[in-house]
Amino acid sequence: MTTTSAGVPVTTVGGKRVPLLDVLRGVAILGTLMTNVWVFTGPGAEGGVLEAGVWGGFSSGSFGEVAESVLRLAADGKFFSLLTILFGAGIAIQYGAAERRGQPWPGRYRWRALFLFAEGTVHFVLVFAFDVLMGYAVTALYVAWLLTRPERTRRRVMGWAIGLHLTVMGLLTVALALDDATDGDGRIPPRVADLYAHGSWGDQIGFRLENAVALRIEPVLSFGLMVFLFLLGVRLLRSGAFNAGETGRRIRARMLAWGLGLGVPLNVACALGGTDWFLMGRYVAAPLVAIGYAGLIGTLVDRVRRPSPLMGALTSLGRMSLTGYVLQNVLCALVAYGIGLGLATRLGGMWHPWWVMGLWAAVSAVLLLGSFLWLRRFSAGPLESVQRWVLRR
Repeated sequence: MTTTSAGVPVTTVGGKRVPLLDVLRGVAILGTLMTNVWVFTGPGAEGGVLEAGVWGGFSSGSFGEVAESVLRLAADGKFFSLLTILFGAGIAIQYGAAERRGQPWPGRYRWRALFLFAEGTVHFVLVFAFDVLMGYAVTALYVAWLLTRPERTRRRVMGWAIGLHLTVMGLLTVALALDDATDGDGRIPPRVADLYAHGSWGDQIGFRLENAVALRIEPVLSFGLMVFLFLLGVRLLRSGAFNAGETGRRIRARMLAWGLGLGVPLNVACALGGTDWFLMGRYVAAPLVAIGYAGLIGTLVDRVRRPSPLMGALTSLGRMSLTGYVLQNVLCALVAYGIGLGLATRLGGMWHPWWVMGLWAAVSAVLLLGSFLWLRRFSAGPLESVQRWVLRR
């Protein structure tokens, strides 16, 4: 049996289950929450990021500021990259299943990717401006076609994609360093702060639509990186990196050593460089750390001798990651924004950043427990089931 998660099957290879893929995906969902929770709870939320710029740098102020910097540094960009790698592995699984059945490729997968794009569009308009599903859908269509090409072609595309990406990030970093306008005071316009603190849901939707080009620029800038990471996921899957055997353990050990050994120092250096180095940190150093995270998590899973409640909950969340990804953003919006409890305004002073960490822990617990209980009764998550139902028709 093959189940779907975030639009692609992720749990079986050649009819055999690969538990590590589900665990990694569950961890990645919680990691994206650790990144996005600061957007929901910051001044002006999505609008604040758009108006005042992105987070970059490392604070050496109070203990709370240091703790926030450490958590943001540990999460920012890493789990986006990890989820991208896993999505590529999922496409390879789907391709293998179609090949065994003698079905044409990409064939019906095009409809799956287009439906994912539609889901991402709805998510962007109604819930969260920094949706990843739209970018994944477009990249998936291209990578799905590449799977029909020779291995040599895919290797060349990987080289071109990462070369183009590094060039773009390098030029943008130079531009940021030379642009005095990036050294502003970081203040959020009152109208933007009020929009998420007291504005209506319709006002927020209007803001996203009005600024759609600026808010959707990340998938454009990171397209080369996503192509590279998708194809990396394909190569890792086919090399046995996610399998339980000796080969898999050896590959994961290398991923751990090289990913963290190179990525962590580079990421820390970018953080210490300040906001001008944000792009290099999030889109160059972070993918290296993500590879290390995958190796680290795989190594820890290898050492687990008995199933644990946490492992079961992470597996369940990984199996319904599309639902988990959307639900975490809905919950954060209802807790933080004025359309719900408005806690970002009420607790944004003396309780920051501790209440934000508490929100991450609480939403994570809801996702883990909810997915575990849901899959005890149903075979797939709510959004995964809707996707299946629509695609069957």
